[in-house]
Amino acid sequence: MECDFFESAFKQFGEGQFRRVLDIGCGGGRNVVEMAARGYDVLGLDNNEKSLKYLEKRLKRRDLGAEILTADMANFTLDKPIDAALCTFNTFRHLVSENDALSHLRSVAKALRPGGLYILGFHIIPLDADPECHERWTAQHGKTKVTTTLKVVRFSRAERREILRFNLHIRKGDEVLRLKTEYPYRLYTGDEFRKLLRKVPELEIREVYDFWYEIDHPVPFDHELSDAVFVLQKKVDA
Repeated sequence: MECDFFESAFKQFGEGQFRRVLDIGCGGGRNVVEMAARGYDVLGLDNNEKSLKYLEKRLKRRDLGAEILTADMANFTLDKPIDAALCTFNTFRHLVSENDALSHLRSVAKALRPGGLYILGFHIIPLDADPECHERWTAQHGKTKVTTTLKVVRFSRAERREILRFNLHIRKGDEVLRLKTEYPYRLYTGDEFRKLLRKVPELEIREVYDFWYEIDHPVPFDHELSDAVFVLQKKVDA
């Protein structure tokens, strides 16, 4: 669904041909693998070497090619321009300081060619949002069943930060593996993101969507927006 949306956005908002695509904070490479399978020249960027090694194995199994870069998403440079950058499902919120978030947007703007797109998705936290959050979902592939539980264990508007705890319960036949991790996310209201984006004038909002990824159904960028997907474009004269 995400990659279908990316391609639709390239056609609807992009200028020129879209071939070279950067997936930021790519992790195990969900989008890298799919976009490579669709014929794009993909670059996967992450600072987790274990995840990138896993991605390399996935690409090899499917006989696909992609460029892998171990780098910090807060500050990176590329050897040649990209047509599009992708960063979805809250990866951006791992940048917990204003300086890192700003440096990241400037790095993306520098890497994009004029007219290129940055598709950025993350949760906006409205002022009236309930700080309590507890979610659980399950996925199964063959004999492997994975249950993920997410819980907010700390929430501070003053610090613009929340701490999330992820629990993974993995069952494969009679084998069970349990994993737990916690990490911080930066909080954003819509106005806070607008203020940040104004500091990077090379990028402008072309349209806003939600996590349904329906290209024909944009949503208002208002105080009710929570699941946000921004289609940003580098100005042609930038």
